[in-house]
Amino acid sequence: MTETVITRFAPSPTGFLHIGGARTALFNWLYARHTGGTMLLRIEDTDRERSTDAAIDAILDGLRWLGITWEGEPVFQFARAARHREVAEGLVAAGRAYYCYATPEELNEMREQARAEGRPPRYDGRWRDRDPSEARPGVKPVIRIKSPLDGETAVDDQVQGHVVFPNKDLDDFVILRSDGTPTYMLSVVVDDHDMDITHIIRGDDHLTNAARQTVLYNALGWRVPVMSHIPLIHGPDGAKLSKRHGALGVDAYRAMGYLPAAMRNYLVRLGWSHGDKDIMSTEEMTEWFDLAGIGRSPSRFDFAKLENLNGHYLRATPDDELFEIFLATLPYLEGGPALVERLDARLKGQIREALPGLKERAKTLNELLDNASYLWAERPLPLDDKASALLDDDARRTLSGLFAVLKAAEPWSVETTEAAVRTFAEANGLKLGKAAQPLRAALTGRTTSPGIFDVLAVLGREESLARIADQTA
Repeated sequence: MTETVITRFAPSPTGFLHIGGARTALFNWLYARHTGGTMLLRIEDTDRERSTDAAIDAILDGLRWLGITWEGEPVFQFARAARHREVAEGLVAAGRAYYCYATPEELNEMREQARAEGRPPRYDGRWRDRDPSEARPGVKPVIRIKSPLDGETAVDDQVQGHVVFPNKDLDDFVILRSDGTPTYMLSVVVDDHDMDITHIIRGDDHLTNAARQTVLYNALGWRVPVMSHIPLIHGPDGAKLSKRHGALGVDAYRAMGYLPAAMRNYLVRLGWSHGDKDIMSTEEMTEWFDLAGIGRSPSRFDFAKLENLNGHYLRATPDDELFEIFLATLPYLEGGPALVERLDARLKGQIREALPGLKERAKTLNELLDNASYLWAERPLPLDDKASALLDDDARRTLSGLFAVLKAAEPWSVETTEAAVRTFAEANGLKLGKAAQPLRAALTGRTTSPGIFDVLAVLGREESLARIADQTA
């Protein structure tokens, strides 16, 4: 009987959901879906000073925006501290861990001596076999695991391969602090075991942790989950992704106008591949995702690629669906809250009608919002520099003639306005562009826009003629 795959995403709520964390969540989610398993969510909130409710809300919100779901309620690690402590004390009772009464001064001396001898700082095991009765009065002990003194600990990783760690480098690390709180190493192992996690997919900065956690699994007699440590994301310059590269929280990418489907597609290709396929639906990702496709080399975050991919998704998303996404995202976009306040049924209808032309010229929802701004601009329309330069005396005379023929167009539609402008251009020996460009500047305040006859139709007769008249007065 095949075992059901159970993965987990386990963020620390000390800040936003950053892009590396989002990719880790996506990989866990896709692998669970691909195998017919489930993904669980664990909030590792044991750092009480830095963990905040706001960060927890931001992480949950970011996952939901990306469309990444989890099974059941999130598990909060701090709430399980009593269970972690019980396991640590059980290891002491079994002779696989011990109370260490080394003072902070002694530990500092060990570090200084190691530094002086050019060695990495390691605990020297001085309390491994001593009786607690030898301890100084008043010293609160920590609990340390009895790591193997010789030999090696191996991690058979699905991405990194067979990785070997000399046990002399792992030392007897702390699993329970002197105040009775568990360390990260212990909490993670106990939680993964108790949650029946079968596969751990996380960043390769945890690879050394995997060796120590394997020591704990072996001491407890528990099976080690299948591990996959994925390379970190780097910036375009090859350095580890940081704030200077724009490594922001997922919420920032929503505010920059990226679509969740585009983000999923972009993130899945950061470190995983399926042939030379770059654009893939979530259904295709789910069907194809496997651990063997994850590469060992760090991937590079490229905003230009993300923008181009997002532009593809804007154009490919059905208009009604895109309209709903646009309305839902408006509160987060630059200038969006102001538009939300003035949105009425008429303006919503105009935006929806203009959407097919708007989405062809935008790469983000912010660009789409900016390109649509002519719809609610107050008269007299502000002109950008190019539009202002375009509307010279000749152009304004052309506009005067166009005003007259457009005023007579019946009924007002894409077809009738186009026929009127074409007839005017031919009668005056003008190429269509020579008539259309002044019209575009007068109607939108810019020299680029959706199709000019679509603009006329969306604005309507009264508003269109008023804007033309403003530029001919």
